[in-house]
This record gives sequence, structure tokens and C-alpha cells, in this order.
Amino acid sequence: MKKYIILILVTFMSVACSKDFLDKAPLDSINTANFFQTKEDAITAINGAYQPLQWPKLYNMRMWTTDIMAGNSIVGAGGGTDGIETQDEANFVTTTDNPGVLDLWRGPAPGILRCNIILQKVPDMNIDKDLKNRIIGEAKFLRGLYYFILVRFFGDVPLITVPQEPGDNLRPKRTDKAKVYEQIIADLTDAEQLLPPRSEYSGNDIGRASKGAAAGLLAKVYLTLGQWDKVVTLANEVESLGYALNPNYADNFDVNNKNSVESLFEIQYTGNAGEGFWDNTNQASWLSTFTGPRNSNMVAGGWGWNQPTQEFVDSYEPGDLRKDVTILYDGCPQFDGMDYDPGYSTTGYNLRKFLVTKSISSSYDNSPMDFPVLRYADVLLMKAEALNNLGKTTEAEAPLNEVRARAGLPAVTGLSQADFKAKVLHERRMELAFEGQRWFDLIRVDNGDYGLNFLHSIGKVNATSKFLLLPIPQKEIDANPNLTQNPGY
Repeated sequence: MKKYIILILVTFMSVACSKDFLDKAPLDSINTANFFQTKEDAITAINGAYQPLQWPKLYNMRMWTTDIMAGNSIVGAGGGTDGIETQDEANFVTTTDNPGVLDLWRGPAPGILRCNIILQKVPDMNIDKDLKNRIIGEAKFLRGLYYFILVRFFGDVPLITVPQEPGDNLRPKRTDKAKVYEQIIADLTDAEQLLPPRSEYSGNDIGRASKGAAAGLLAKVYLTLGQWDKVVTLANEVESLGYALNPNYADNFDVNNKNSVESLFEIQYTGNAGEGFWDNTNQASWLSTFTGPRNSNMVAGGWGWNQPTQEFVDSYEPGDLRKDVTILYDGCPQFDGMDYDPGYSTTGYNLRKFLVTKSISSSYDNSPMDFPVLRYADVLLMKAEALNNLGKTTEAEAPLNEVRARAGLPAVTGLSQADFKAKVLHERRMELAFEGQRWFDLIRVDNGDYGLNFLHSIGKVNATSKFLLLPIPQKEIDANPNLTQNPGY
């Protein structure tokens, strides 16, 4: 799975290329005639269902920029209107014509369509049963992930679980989010049963969705819904599958240590894939290029995005080993033999976590760094939060302290339930910083009050309850009058 698109046949999927990804429409035209005949066809199809995760509409840009919206960082970049759509989101002046919002609305659509076709066609194929079950499980995992992205950003969304045919209603209404969550849970539950453990993958199959990935993602769904007992059960299932923390926090972001013992699921990227940087067919990661310090020559590219704020940096506890891995600051350890100058950044800080040295990525368009969607540390923190919410605060200390011990921090003990809750949420912020998780924590806890209180505390006074959901893009409402707008927009 190092290269999602390599096996995609043009007879199955047609990919349009444009340098302006902001205006790109979903890839929603698929011709399945004379396809789904062999196991190679089925594998090609499921590989294609992963591919939209790689695109800038999702994990190659929009998902990680949610940390800017969540207050961990500012856009930085070139100043002025550079990244204005993200600036507007982070300043809570988002409007219905925001192109970043349009990306997030459209981003999952090609993946959902591809999963729906696979789930329609593959069950009737005459191929090896184990392979068939794995591919069906992968499609259900991916469809669950795509809809989980949508429902958290937008609330009610159209729920489409079969390929649409001529004559079908092509202007679907939004489905109540409770039903969307029911489908997500059903898909991930099936996926957990159908998928093999990751230990059974080898070679080019490493990086595919596995039983542990499905269980971990389902735990996150239940965490979002506040079903704490199910979170604990699933976290224990993940633990039983052999996942563990990497000894060193930096190991999670080492380009030579991808799909490690701590990784449940990550977006696979590769360098030198031979495609244009702005093309959907590009398989290289944007992160090092976008977040490298501007005008520093420290990495190939270096556009200065995602600059950590002073408030975020001040939130590190003394002795936290994650600080030197996550950010660049005045006096920090050298990067690739170079000292960091705080003048490279508006805030005095740059993101270090996903930078790739020029010896590995010599050009701005070929970083092979994967992006983590779900790590075992996240599972441990989910378990700690759930146990505490079940009134088992003492029992919750163990998974929290396992994460803290790796960070070089002292164990937490004897806290009240309320204080422990605050501690574990703080730990999630620091452990998972800039991995696209913080925004979803802000909006799920205490029905979003946790997020609004935090955002107000750092001066984001425009943040109100309406911004806990993104607006439905006006361009989509114009195309489909059956769509309704979220309140307040």
C-alpha cells in the first residue's frame, strides 16, 4: 500500500488533473464495464478507494490545518491573503463560499463512491474467500472513515450506501447524523470482523486497514458519542493485537519507521512518484514543504505554514520530551545540522514534527512522510478518558501515565474526576499536536462548551456555537436545492 494509485486501471477510474485543487470537482465518474472479473481487478479497485485520503482535500492539507482552527497554530505562510480560507476558519468568520470548507465537503465523495461500487460488485466475484472478505472489510473501514470525517465537520450529511444509477435521485437530502453514525458503526463493526490483524500483512500490503485499525477507529466513534464502556472494550481489543508505544516519541515521525508498532492507520505517501505537486495523482506528502520554515533552506520547499502559537508552546510541562520533536524554537536541537532562527516565523516557532531532510526529499514535491490517522497513544488516552468518565479514575491513571512516561513526565495520581478529565484532554493536545485531532476534541467534549471556553480563553471571541459545525457550501446548495444550511449561516 505504499502507492495507492499504481495499480489503478484507467478502465476503472479516470483522474482529472489541474493545478488549482481548490476548484477541483469530485471525481464521481466511474466506468465498471468489463471490470471486477479477476482478483487483480478487486485489488485495483480497493487500492483506488484509499487514494482520496491522500489528496489535499483531506489529509494532504485540510485535515492538518484544523489544528490552526483549533488554536494550536496560525497559518503563517507568506502573510496577506496566503491561506485566507484557513485564516477565516481560524478567526471564526467562515462563510458559505469558503473554498477550504468546500474541499472538506467534497473530499470524501470519490472514496465513498469507490467503496460503494466495491461493496456492490466484490461479494459476487469468484475469487479467494479470504481475499474477498479482506477487500470488503477494507471498503467498509474506508467508507466508515469517510463518513466519520463528514459527520463531525457538517453534522447531517447525505447518506449514500449504493452506487447511484441513471434515474436515481441525484439530489439527496441530508440524513440525520444519528443514522449516519449508525451506518459508520455498522461498517466499522463489520470491518473489524472481516479484516486480518496487521501481523498478516507483508510486502506491499503493509499499510492496509487491519482489524486493529477498525477497532481503534470504532473506539473513536464511540468516544465521540460518549459511549464510554464500548471505548474501553475496544481499546482492550486493540491492546490484545500487539500494538505498543514506540520507545521514542520521535519514532512516530521518522520517515524510515513508517507503519510502526504504534501505528494503527496512516496515510501512505511516497517520494518521486512522477506526478505534479498539485495533481490529485501526486502521492508525495505536502507537509514538509508547507510547514518547513520559510526562507530557511532547512527543507525542500519551506513555505512556513502552521506556526505554533506562544500559548501552545507555553502549554508544555517542564521536561516534556515531545517539545523538541514537535516544534522548532530558539535554542532547540539542530535540524539536519542547522540552527533554527526564530525570525523565520511570525510567532517565533515553526513545526518540526513532519519535516524531512533534503538528503531524503531533495525537491519540494517528493516527500515520502506518511500522515498518522490513528496511533496507539491515542487509543491509550481514549481509554483513560473513558474510564474516568465511568467513575474509574484510579484505573484510568495507568493508560494516561503510560503515555506520560514516554514523554518523560511524572505519573499522575490522586486527581479528582474533574481534574483528571482536564489532565487527559491536555495530554491529548500535546501528544497528538498537529495530527488533526485537536479540533474534534474541542467540539465533542461537553457538547462543544469545552472548545468554546478554550477558544475564548485564547482570544478567539468570534467563536460561537454555530461554528462547531462548518457551513454547507453554497455551491453545493445551488446544485442541490434539497440540501439545507446549518443553523446561523
